[in-house]
Amino acid sequence: MGHAEHKLHDQPQARTISLDEYWMPFTPNREFKAAPMLVVRAEGMYYWNDRGEKLIDAASGMFCCAAGHGRKEIADAVYKQLQELDFIAPFLRGHPKAFELGARVAELTPGDLNRIFFTNSGSEAVDTAMKVALAYHQARGQGGRTMFVSRERAYHGVNFGGVSLSGMVNNRRKFGPTLPGIAHMRHTHIKENYYTRDEGVHGVELAEDLVRFVNLYGAENIAACFIEPIAGSTGCLVPPKGYLKRIRETCDAHGILLVFDEVITGLGRTGHNFAAQAFGVTPDLITMAKALTNGAQPMGAVAISERIHDTIMGAAADGAIEFFHGYTYSAHPAACAAGLAALDIYRDEGLFERGRELAPYFQDAMFSLKGAPNVADIRGYGMFAAIEVASDGVPGRRGHTFQKKLFDNGLHLKSTGDSAIVAPPLIAEKRHIDEIHDKLKKTLAML
Repeated sequence: MGHAEHKLHDQPQARTISLDEYWMPFTPNREFKAAPMLVVRAEGMYYWNDRGEKLIDAASGMFCCAAGHGRKEIADAVYKQLQELDFIAPFLRGHPKAFELGARVAELTPGDLNRIFFTNSGSEAVDTAMKVALAYHQARGQGGRTMFVSRERAYHGVNFGGVSLSGMVNNRRKFGPTLPGIAHMRHTHIKENYYTRDEGVHGVELAEDLVRFVNLYGAENIAACFIEPIAGSTGCLVPPKGYLKRIRETCDAHGILLVFDEVITGLGRTGHNFAAQAFGVTPDLITMAKALTNGAQPMGAVAISERIHDTIMGAAADGAIEFFHGYTYSAHPAACAAGLAALDIYRDEGLFERGRELAPYFQDAMFSLKGAPNVADIRGYGMFAAIEVASDGVPGRRGHTFQKKLFDNGLHLKSTGDSAIVAPPLIAEKRHIDEIHDKLKKTLAML
């Protein structure tokens, strides 16, 4: 490849760094190293690149920083925790903040999802939820339930369990057949619902795919159905009206666990604690990450029904480990401190409510781009939207160009394929939404 280096211009005396050694994830590395896009500072709603140029963050980092950037309360909590207790193994030992954070998360979850298992990412949370489902069915004498149902265009992380569940072909095609026993329902992004705000009125019948799999494979073989209430990484696919309720009814009728992957939609993105509450459908497990610590420390979690937890516990012999699973950094003290501080901010500043109040203005701004050059579809719910640009014949190429031009025009967001995904921090004000809208509109005209 040759040698790549970059001169940083944000320093009093510019210094040169090597770009060769770090292999970047989900990035065309050769392209990046030819024209690096480096960010060196963040505060509130904004990033600054190494040339000192300001960029508005239209993606909450990557759905993580719901309370904006540079929150001193979180930094101070982490600093204090690292001085007090930097690490303790989570196996056979505990520390108070792990239990405090578990209780705080359980206050936010719906129904009886009051048992919290901590991980370090959304990917780990999904794999953990898969194991919980298998352990639950084994504990109740139905160990034959080993299959999982997911959906096309789903994203459930990058560990082998999550990749197997995921329905995004580029995340799967290089890695062989992945795990066996996974069936994928159709996705819900249908033309009849293009340019639909909130839930579409068409497509509820797609929920019958789960019934079809029950009839094809036998309910006695299916452990769980994994659903993103709003498919996120593939571009904000909002479910049709009644879809999630129908999935819940089918799971109940056939003893199948329902898992909501809320790594993106959890913690205020929909204007509620979780999308489960926004849509009025309570799953058996919820996975979460990202905004759990406002992105300040790596952390994920699984919220588990007391019924499931107690069944697994009750099946184990006295004194035995009930669930052979966990990570070295599960409930890391610094991550727990960050999580507690983040939840304090969300509560004290009313950020979930604030997002709910701002959502209509945000959605109006996004949907006003209908008719702008190169726009093929717009979708949105709460403080979450996607602008899909018309393909130039090579899927994803125009979308990639779009996000790069947006960066050059002072706006950061995530893109997947030809969809630009907009999810601003919940601290946003109307003027920030106007700025995001104007930069989107300007850049669309440049494609």
